[in-house]
Amino acid sequence: MAALGGLLALAVPGPVLAVDMNPVPWGGLADRIGRQSTATVWDTVRDLNSLTSAEEIQRWTQRGPTGLLALAGETEGQGRRPPQHDEAAAVVEVVRRLVAVTVCDVMPALITGVWRTLHTAQAPVIVARASTDSIRHSLRLLAHLRAAGYGPVADRAVLAVSATSPRIAREVRAVLKQARSAVPTIVSIPFDVGLSVPEPIDVRRLRKQTRHALVHLAEQVLLRCIAPVAGGRPA
Repeated sequence: MAALGGLLALAVPGPVLAVDMNPVPWGGLADRIGRQSTATVWDTVRDLNSLTSAEEIQRWTQRGPTGLLALAGETEGQGRRPPQHDEAAAVVEVVRRLVAVTVCDVMPALITGVWRTLHTAQAPVIVARASTDSIRHSLRLLAHLRAAGYGPVADRAVLAVSATSPRIAREVRAVLKQARSAVPTIVSIPFDVGLSVPEPIDVRRLRKQTRHALVHLAEQVLLRCIAPVAGGRPA
């Protein structure tokens, strides 16, 4: 999500803001964006009523190499904690009205709260590893969404399949071929060392093939953002 958000920040004229919605006290967007302060998404949960402008939100953001703003996940203690999904979703609801594009980094879709977040997104992006198990899991998720009445989510979803090694196994290519009959759009992201290390991502420094794949992914996201970008719709 940091790579996609970083590219959108280069392409969109207004602020692009990523929100770490993972309630885990480690990793996350902070590693891929970089830190300039100790501010996290917890600060916006705590001061939700004061978030009345983009400037107020930006007080709590970190800034990535390409200008992506991020509400990083909480890793501190002493009265601070990672927000629950519903708390982070309340922040997103405010943020999406105040910035150009909002990118939500959500936990695996195992709870209905995550399904509701996907439902409100103009461009739901399902990320899978380039393995048979991960791709099949993503296909089962889309089938469950349809069965639960979230068919529009599955219809406009983009499946991003990220390679974890330079070579894609033959059986993975076969599963990908099968997936194309069930998923409207699949974008394959090639293996790139720059995507595999816990350091801030500058998409301009990735391999050419990787940049092209991410541009295609960003294009699919923006095409699904039917409302004008200035309307503050989420990615």
